[in-house]
Amino acid sequence: MKKFKKVAALALVGVLAAGLLSGCSAGGGKKSGKTVTLTVFSQLANFSGIQQGWSADILKEKFGVELNIVPDLNGMLQTRMEAGDLGDIVIWGSDGTQYTNAIAAGLLYDWNEDDLLADCGPYIQEHMAAALEKNSHIKPEGMEDDETVYGFGHAVATSSEDHQSFFYTWDVRWDLYKQLGYPTVKNYDDMLKLFKDMKDICPTDDNGNPTYAVSIWPDWDGDMVMYVKSTATAYYGYDELGLGLYDPSTGDYYDCLGKNADGSYGPYLESLQFYNKLYQAGLVDPDSMTNTWDKMSEKASAGGTFSSIFNYSGRALYNTDDHMAAGKMMCSLTPEDATPIVYGMDVYGGNRIFSIGAKTQYPELCMEIINYLCTPEGRMVMEYGPQGVTWDYDEEGNTYFTELGNKCHNDINTSMAEAGYQGSFHDGQPQWNNITWALDALNPDSNGERYNSDYWASNNVTAKCDVEQDWRDFTGCLTTDEYMEKGGYRLAPATTFVGGKRDDDMQTKWDQTTECIRTYSWNALYANSDEEFDSIVEEMIAKANSYYYKECLDWSLEEAARRHEAELALGGK
Repeated sequence: MKKFKKVAALALVGVLAAGLLSGCSAGGGKKSGKTVTLTVFSQLANFSGIQQGWSADILKEKFGVELNIVPDLNGMLQTRMEAGDLGDIVIWGSDGTQYTNAIAAGLLYDWNEDDLLADCGPYIQEHMAAALEKNSHIKPEGMEDDETVYGFGHAVATSSEDHQSFFYTWDVRWDLYKQLGYPTVKNYDDMLKLFKDMKDICPTDDNGNPTYAVSIWPDWDGDMVMYVKSTATAYYGYDELGLGLYDPSTGDYYDCLGKNADGSYGPYLESLQFYNKLYQAGLVDPDSMTNTWDKMSEKASAGGTFSSIFNYSGRALYNTDDHMAAGKMMCSLTPEDATPIVYGMDVYGGNRIFSIGAKTQYPELCMEIINYLCTPEGRMVMEYGPQGVTWDYDEEGNTYFTELGNKCHNDINTSMAEAGYQGSFHDGQPQWNNITWALDALNPDSNGERYNSDYWASNNVTAKCDVEQDWRDFTGCLTTDEYMEKGGYRLAPATTFVGGKRDDDMQTKWDQTTECIRTYSWNALYANSDEEFDSIVEEMIAKANSYYYKECLDWSLEEAARRHEAELALGGK
């Protein structure tokens, strides 16, 4: 790996004369007077190009850098692996085989080398010890016991005592639900009827385009179709694991192509069938198979969808000031039979890793930037915008949105021009698409509040509009999390479990099998009749079995057993 010269190597007289000279000399644009461009290769990014807007201005002011975001599209990871250069800052969507292969190939920087972490990442070293310890054990075979650390996982918690906030919140257009007389919704069938009735009273969106129950996007598909799999998770509380869904309360495993004892479809296929029924009723955006996240967001923001299982693609997009002023709002309506999953707070961090490329010329600068993202200031700024402009603390240390910040939070397309920044708030949101601290972690700079604005006292005094007040009156709850707690859920506790690594032969079999499952799942979702749906599903099962489904399933079952052992070790079961 490329080594850098530490400030400690400067002449002692020079150090003493400088007095306050830092131990981390990044040598970046801030110190040279020039702007340094760093490449951020992110497997989580949906954007390609130079980071724009308010966050770009803040990073340029603090570090003299601009960030060139490179997403992992069209075989980009393989291309960069073969070239031997992943970029300056490297963000992984998983801590699995691709990540460990990069370590084995010497393509990631060891954070302990030349005291890089100690000198340039002091906040990380002091406050994320458990996450760093976990990362130190995620290694390729033969390197498990060495002293190297290559990063840490996302969404680190400050405490393991509580669970995260819910993001499988089953958002629906509450104004339409009220208009229909609050019909009972127990299960998938009731949801289908509800959406048919909503379509009858609201056939078009703000722009005059047809409305749908849901608009799906394939950008995030993995081993299965993401939205289908996630709906089973939202309904049953089973977590994705390999080629199926895992029940964290029992350790039971449901393979994605499995059926129940009575011949009915298991959780994944049942969810797929639900979306096919919606499609047959004209309630699935027909562009779903070719949608991108951005295209879906535009439709949802304009009222083109009645629902989302996720808060971030439901209320976060639709509940603008204009919509709420017009008496329109998305709120939670969980089917009575559903037990959505919620994740335990994880001091070890998740599987989406921040790391540094071994070939970077600026390891200190990369570390300083990641360290800043881990400070309370950096976490808050990258979530909500510039301090003092969109948010701040009051005299008691409570967090609040400014008038502009409130507008931005309710509508991410709000212009930042009045604050002197280019573009909208959305334009300035970090496009590398990963977080350091969990949103529900405690913010030590505040008066005991979380980073999550849903919990700020300033945001829970009065309802935002008459529709929200109606939701509060109907549910007897002030907040979404209170409602979700009241309705019942399934907890997935945080453990030190790390997904296993597949060798090259297994990975090839896995890729062929999962491509088959994704392709046939989409075909089944678009079936024009129940008979056609059943036929495509049977063909999918036969085709997957002709590949390597059994071997992939056996691997998944072994993973489920290891995860269950880690959960049993907590003493909670």
